[in-house]
Amino acid sequence: MWLLSRGLLLLVALLVMVTQNRSGHDLLSAWDVAHFEAIATVGYANPIDRAFFPGLPLLLRLADTFAIPMGLAGVGIAAVGSALAAWALLRLGGPVAASLWLFAPTTVFTSIAYTEAPFCAAAFWAWERGTRGKWGQAAVLAGVACAFRVSGLFLIGGLGLLALTQVSRSWRQRLLDVVLVACAAVVLFAYIAYLHHLTGSWNAWFEAQQSGWNRGFTNPVDALRHTLDAARPEKWPDRPMVGWVFALEVVSMLVGTVTAAVLLWRRSWAQAGFVGVQVFAFATSYWFMSVNRAVLLWFPIWLLMGLLASHGWPGSWTTRPVDDPGRTPGWPSWSVPAARIGVVLFALASVVAMLWWAWLYFTGAWAS
Repeated sequence: MWLLSRGLLLLVALLVMVTQNRSGHDLLSAWDVAHFEAIATVGYANPIDRAFFPGLPLLLRLADTFAIPMGLAGVGIAAVGSALAAWALLRLGGPVAASLWLFAPTTVFTSIAYTEAPFCAAAFWAWERGTRGKWGQAAVLAGVACAFRVSGLFLIGGLGLLALTQVSRSWRQRLLDVVLVACAAVVLFAYIAYLHHLTGSWNAWFEAQQSGWNRGFTNPVDALRHTLDAARPEKWPDRPMVGWVFALEVVSMLVGTVTAAVLLWRRSWAQAGFVGVQVFAFATSYWFMSVNRAVLLWFPIWLLMGLLASHGWPGSWTTRPVDDPGRTPGWPSWSVPAARIGVVLFALASVVAMLWWAWLYFTGAWAS
């Protein structure tokens, strides 16, 4: 499935190169990749580049010292990261969960020099290690994830909840596990401290987000209103696809909200917290932006889809947590065939959306 998904994305890229007269550099160094390459080359000279964490630029800088083109190095990093992330999902939720993640609508961002693939690799394995009580390893992996995205903060919170709810361990052990995982936040604080040293401001990261992408604290009603306004086709007369992508941001927010609600219903507190707090963060921004990509980070979505394929519709699900992958409760068999048909239809639609999104990205139409 990994090879097939990467192969389909490669075919789209080649088709764009042939039909749109775009070079390989145009495809591999566009959108946010240009920011990462600039940071790797000249550091944080551009104030808005401070919105990006240094993990990926450091890897690109390392590749450049070996005369490897940064765009090509980014593809290699993404290839390894996406494979590792899928492997972790395979261990957490089985082959259906891993395969669906590989063919997610926005999976093009796990094939180029974006942070989704390396972050997911570190984050998913941190969660996998945490479910097995390997909290030292989980803390190290969470620290690695924090080097790539601010989402590492939400990962630390989710892992903390996971540690607290592991009833097989004593309360003393659980509290020690939480403290251990919290140490991963040192990576986040180190970057904030670096920006303070660079700019004299402790809010440099937030200021970069606001000046570069108009992301400032907004009440959820206004955030939704701004997003719906951006989703109007007439708002983008020369780029009609932008409105469609903003409309899909609303859909992704709905998916995240429903996922968090289902996880709460199942009493999977840690996973619900991990997804729910991110949905809240997006809901309190100026508008919903990059939520479509964030769905790649929300691994519980894909675990629930795996459950749907193997155990039937939610009405037949137990309310016991799913944080312990060893639990295999008995499920009524009548719902399984219908659920599997639903998953297959979803998978087919997801592949179509994946190809469409790759076309949007590689043609320069829009990336979010």
